[in-house]
Amino acid sequence: MMIGQQIAQMDDGILSLVREERRKALSPREWQFRLRGYGYAIRDEDGAQVLTRLPRGEAVGILPADMN
Repeated sequence: MMIGQQIAQMDDGILSLVREERRKALSPREWQFRLRGYGYAIRDEDGAQVLTRLPRGEAVGILPADMN
């Protein structure tokens, strides 16, 4: 599966940014809004949360389960 191959390619800086924004946000909705400001979105795919780049929706990688 293509998404599974992209897990190793997710940049540590991006993952750190996503974690920091999740820590700051009071709700999942606010978290997703904050990520849009950086040009990212989250979509649910096969029970996993996939980080994507806006506006095309290109997958960056699968977010760890502890970030739900």
